[in-house]
Amino acid sequence: MATKDGPLDGVRVADFSRILAGPYATMVLGDLGMEVIKVERPETGDDTRAWGPPWFADTSTYYEGLNRNKRSVVLDLEDEADRRLARRLAERSDVLVENFRPGKMDRWGLGYGDLADRNPGLVYCTISGFGSTGPGAELPGYDLLVQAMSGLMSITGYPDGPPTKVGVALLDMITGLYATTGILAALNARTTTQRGQHIEVSLFDAALSALLNVGSGYVFAGTPGERRGNRHPSIAPYQTYRAADGYLVLAVGSQKLWERTCHLLERDDLVNDPAFATNSDRVTNVDRLEAQLESRLRHRTVADWVRVFREAGIPAGPVNSVPDAFVVAEELGRGIISIAVSGGETYPFLPSPIRLSSEGRTPGSPAPKLGEHSDAIRAWLTHDSESVRDGSALGSSS
Repeated sequence: MATKDGPLDGVRVADFSRILAGPYATMVLGDLGMEVIKVERPETGDDTRAWGPPWFADTSTYYEGLNRNKRSVVLDLEDEADRRLARRLAERSDVLVENFRPGKMDRWGLGYGDLADRNPGLVYCTISGFGSTGPGAELPGYDLLVQAMSGLMSITGYPDGPPTKVGVALLDMITGLYATTGILAALNARTTTQRGQHIEVSLFDAALSALLNVGSGYVFAGTPGERRGNRHPSIAPYQTYRAADGYLVLAVGSQKLWERTCHLLERDDLVNDPAFATNSDRVTNVDRLEAQLESRLRHRTVADWVRVFREAGIPAGPVNSVPDAFVVAEELGRGIISIAVSGGETYPFLPSPIRLSSEGRTPGSPAPKLGEHSDAIRAWLTHDSESVRDGSALGSSS
């Protein structure tokens, strides 16, 4: 594959997952060098292939952004002959990732109990919405639903507005990263035990973990959490502020930075004001604090203030649009749009943000067409000879 010689080269993933959390996890593994074989249903493939606009050529950009560095094989898991090939793929893999409704892989003879005897070293990762046991097992696990049920929506948005979801499927991504971490831990354990194990990660569990300080505030102190707009529940000033031509962010996380901020704003009097003397005071009186700071900030542009604050070592920045963010990435030397070439066509993509000192930036291969590698993979799964058992007959995916 295009990721050969990566740190996880030589590890094979049978990817039975669809939509987001699972494919995100397997893409991260593929970025790090694992060989990922994506199993897709006939005709339609992964649901995200149809999730557009926007489109890149005739493919959903949603799908493209989650499935680089993979091969695609079409297998009909309702067909016994194809299920035999799927089981053989699992037998020849180090890792299996799936996110079907609980019980479905067992019904197909592809559950962990079915495969562990055939492949004792298999690391089997199940991603679910609300766990595979108990009353939540049958609930569908979509990010939007879990953002609502986990309490995340209740703390996102402005106090006088409705509950609001995060702008991306953040919980799917966090769940995918937890799954990746669990897989790597199990592979490491396998080096001493010679056995794999079953990992389960649910969106709901990951969501509760992602509540972070708000969650710990409830667990330890009974504080329920609430919508605060762009304000922080425990730090001030730490929010967006209006300048002359737009908004900027100030993240003043220490008393020293607070005093420096007041000096730059020519409001040293605020340092000695009892309402703002400590961080706790500033959080309590955050409405008054905002008014005092904006009375100065509105006299200059965002660019002016960002320059002034940064020169003084105070965390500050503009509220960028997505296109602006990519411009800034180039300006900061973090330009991350890469180009993959496949079949004479060029594909832009965002490579892994993980940069290892011993590895160059992986060039990567674009997300596969539906069934693009079916012929080679089916032939490999059909044969029993050692030359194809190790996958060498598959050749390059790009």
